Amino acid sequence: MDRTRCTGALCRSMRWTMTALAGAALAACGGGGGSSARNELPQGITEISQTSYPATTAGAGSTAAMQDLLTGGLGKTGLGAAAAPAYADPANPTVAELRRNALFSNYRGILDYTAGGGYGSLYGPNITADGAVTTGEGLIPGSEYLAVLDNGTGRKQTVIAVMVPDSFSASKPCLVLGPSSGSRGVYGAIGTAGEWGLKKGCAVALTDAGKGVGLHNLADDTVNKVDGSRAARKDAGALSFFAANLTDAARAAYNVAFPNRIAIKHAHSQQNPEKDWGGDTLAAGHYAMYVLNAKYGTKDDPVPFDRNNTVVIAGSASNGGAAVLRAAELDGDGFVDGVVASEPVTQIPAGKPIYVRQGTESDNVTSYNMGGTALAEYTTWGNLYQPCAALADAAALSETSIFNYIGLAAMKTRAEARCEGLAAKGLVTGATTAERAADALSKLHAKGWTKEHDQMHNAHYGLGNGPILSAMYTMAYGRFGADANLCNTSFAAASATGEVMAATPAALAQSAAVANGTANGSPATVVYNDSVGGARSWLMTVSPSTGKADLGLDNALCQYALASGQDPVTGKSLSAASVPTQAQSDAVRAGMQEVKVTGNLRGKPTIIVAGRSDALIPVNVNARAYTALNGGVEGAQSKLRYIEVTNAQHFDAFLPFAGFDTRFVPLHTYFNQAMDAVWANVTKGTALPASQVVRTTPRGGTPGAANPIAASNVPPLKATPGAGDTITVTGSIPMVTLPN
Repeated sequence: MDRTRCTGALCRSMRWTMTALAGAALAACGGGGGSSARNELPQGITEISQTSYPATTAGAGSTAAMQDLLTGGLGKTGLGAAAAPAYADPANPTVAELRRNALFSNYRGILDYTAGGGYGSLYGPNITADGAVTTGEGLIPGSEYLAVLDNGTGRKQTVIAVMVPDSFSASKPCLVLGPSSGSRGVYGAIGTAGEWGLKKGCAVALTDAGKGVGLHNLADDTVNKVDGSRAARKDAGALSFFAANLTDAARAAYNVAFPNRIAIKHAHSQQNPEKDWGGDTLAAGHYAMYVLNAKYGTKDDPVPFDRNNTVVIAGSASNGGAAVLRAAELDGDGFVDGVVASEPVTQIPAGKPIYVRQGTESDNVTSYNMGGTALAEYTTWGNLYQPCAALADAAALSETSIFNYIGLAAMKTRAEARCEGLAAKGLVTGATTAERAADALSKLHAKGWTKEHDQMHNAHYGLGNGPILSAMYTMAYGRFGADANLCNTSFAAASATGEVMAATPAALAQSAAVANGTANGSPATVVYNDSVGGARSWLMTVSPSTGKADLGLDNALCQYALASGQDPVTGKSLSAASVPTQAQSDAVRAGMQEVKVTGNLRGKPTIIVAGRSDALIPVNVNARAYTALNGGVEGAQSKLRYIEVTNAQHFDAFLPFAGFDTRFVPLHTYFNQAMDAVWANVTKGTALPASQVVRTTPRGGTPGAANPIAASNVPPLKATPGAGDTITVTGSIPMVTLPN
């Protein structure tokens, strides 16, 4: 049955029925299907291992025999425990222990693991596929197949983990694709697409999409291997997950000048991995199909599963959300049936006539936003202005919590110095800190942030998001090596006072299970090499041009220049003698062009979910802008729906933090509902819910001790929302219009 001639839920139901009938006929007749197809390993794939996880216990999970696919043998109770499970030997964790702890940290790195936030009642391993809350641990037995996709260079090394639960149904085959969020490793979507798919009895294809935890410690020349263990680079060989592209002589010279630095795969692979996120997601799916056929195929029918009889849904969050959208855009042969993207990064091509309108003309709050602002541009812009803007009256906070990070005395002093430095360079106006901060906040509004985000710049910058992303993405886009020191920036472990120090052997040994692929301090953080007095972490840097501890103003200026191609102080184009140089900026901006979306989802049923309060990936230039772009590209053929959730932001993992807990609800509940809706549409023909604003209610209470969440805090999606909640898309302009 050809998919180009048979599409939709009726056809899908027919395929499943025909698959079941064919299996019954085969059994009755004792004969084969007569298939002449061959099950061939996709090009570029190298298989690493196959492991069975019987899930016989919810104990410590220190061996493979005690693990499962979803929780690493920890179960619902273990994933929600106060601390990570211990290693028998912390300096030498086993591969099984690293897998167990990677599942633990990646699940909690995406979701709120506290009972008060909804874990165990609204979502979690103990919740069944149909939403029933059980007292079980939610372990899922099955087999896991680990493989690597490379492009022939030995430097791409995209890891794929295909999980096939014992509950997989050969008569109703289904596959869920889950590229990792952020820069996370292969298990980075275990709590989103992974959990949803495994509970459904689907095979799950997880991939790091070319990112992942690849830390090359340049001092001792050790690396992460594909399986997460550590080894000397020469001993790791082809199983090295990432090593900086440096000769021994170059590495030795760099170590003398810049000791104890760490190269990070996402930043330093010189592959610009983002350009391949969509292709890597599809490649993971094709490998999964190979695995299923190898597992269930017979001599007479070696390829029982293909795109014509297997439901394939791609879903993930953040960078993973971007990856599934790009996979859909690239999917010319109809491999993927449906898509769910939560808070996706969507890099709209510059110059597209895209408009976003919130409210009506009579509301007097209408805003129009041209699409085309790239991640590197608004991230480096935010890194420049956020610490100052956080001091504005509109962003003011009185509470003592992590939500008020810049309210802490030391951080406030540094933020005030940033305002002063910006003013001295003519980048903000005003005679007082309050006036300068207000101007800085207005500049953030001009780049796509809304008033909804005003109080969030404080925590987002204080937690390091601006410095981390501004450093990593400019390096990645420009394909700069570890020794480039782009904008005088490198990565290393740092002391409490900011000095570069050697990463501990235990931290490196456990990195595959603990780190998230970024310079978040586990163990590497962002270091500015040109700080007065010697290299310091971004938090402690004293800028050469100001002589002040201003959180690295000079480095932030340099990073924005890379993304924009202009000196932000003079407004002039860069040159061969400027810092950064024009050539460096050209390389970064060329890489930025490689990751632009098209907006053409090829008519696939798709749901984008985003939190209105997302201050990391602001909706104006991402989810909203992509919805408008798609409307202009696909018009009436579009099957995209956009769900925007009030009182929801980018990091559900921050919800246990004081201040986040009282203000925000888990966006993850709506990811699950969106996956259910796309599944129902693909398999039963149920209409997708209309685009809408979902109005939630924060938990409230005392920061750090918020009220327990209830189902009433997170009302379900509506098949047909009321007029005051309906989002409309006008393809002819194109424009997306949202109610306040």
